[in-house]
Formats: sequence, C-alpha cells, structure tokens
Amino acid sequence: PESLNSFNGAMAEELTWAWETIRDTDEIRVAVLQANGDRAFSTGVDIKGDSRWFLKENVWNSFDPGAALGPKLQHKVWKPVVAAVHGLCAGGGQYFINEADIVICSDDAVFFDPHANVGIVSAVEPIGMLWRGVPLGDVLRWALMGNEERLTAETALRLGLVTEVVPSADLRARAREIAESIARRNPKAIQGTVRA
Repeated sequence: PESLNSFNGAMAEELTWAWETIRDTDEIRVAVLQANGDRAFSTGVDIKGDSRWFLKENVWNSFDPGAALGPKLQHKVWKPVVAAVHGLCAGGGQYFINEADIVICSDDAVFFDPHANVGIVSAVEPIGMLWRGVPLGDVLRWALMGNEERLTAETALRLGLVTEVVPSADLRARAREIAESIARRNPKAIQGTVRA
C-alpha cells in the first residue's frame, strides 16, 4: 500500500505462486483480487524499483510483466476471478482488470494510463479494454491523453469496463458476496464456462 500497490519482481513471484495455488487447489473455486490500503488498487510497475526482472538490455528480449501477474494467459487459471477495484487503477494495474472475469469498483475508483506521459507504449492495457467492449474512441482517448484522461467509476460503468459500482465501504463485502454465489455452483460448469 505504501507504493500504491505497484508491482515489482517479488510481487510477480508471489502472484505466480498465488495463481498456481488457486489453479491447482480444487477446494478453491473463485478468486477475489483486491488491494490493501486506502489509496490505490494498483498503479502498475514500480518505477522506483529494480526493473531488471522484466527489462533487458535488448528491448526485444524483454517481456511484458503482465504475463507473470495475470491469472489466465500465463497461469491457466480457469476459475473465476472477481476484481474489486478501489482508488487509483493506473497503467499496468489494468493487467489485473484485463484478465478478471468480473470487475466491480468502489465509487472512488479512478482509471488512467500514464504511459503517454513518460514516453512508453501503451499496448496491453488498451487491448484489454477493447476486449471488454470499451469503444475504440474512448480507449484511444484514455491511452493517448495520459494522466489528463481519468475515468471515474461512473464512466467506467457506462463504458463497460466494470459491471457494478458500490460505496467504498461495501466493496470487499460485495466482491465476497459475488464470489460466494459463484462458488455454490458446479465447478466443472463454472470453470468450463470461464475457459470457453
């Protein structure tokens, strides 16, 4: 929380362990992804930390850190993931949204992409928004205007980035309620639906 839940190599390793544990533990039927602290869900990569874990001298040998962070593409977690977003969700924080099955947010959530401000290509984040059905014009405005274009919770709901907005105090309870509802169903049918 002190670094706005930005991610680094250690967090990527811990998330790899978590996703593989969720994937391989039959008793776990749903995952809820939420963040600690009051200020942010995630602000992407920790730019003050050591980036050698994903950036290489030859940029073409670098890899996207989202591969380690997300549950689906790399880790093959076919169990539902409910993301509960509060506060700031910036840049690479969108990795988590991209691979979540259900995304809800608190009324204080704000989504923005700082890549353009620091001269970094924004690719995975907008592609995930397009996959969710957010209109191209809105995605480009979000990605190209950098810190100046911030999507409020209400706008994120209108665009289809999230499916529900709740008061901040109710976010964790609502995410758990959704997860418990899903967990009561036949896991083969649920996981098959997610994988399909």
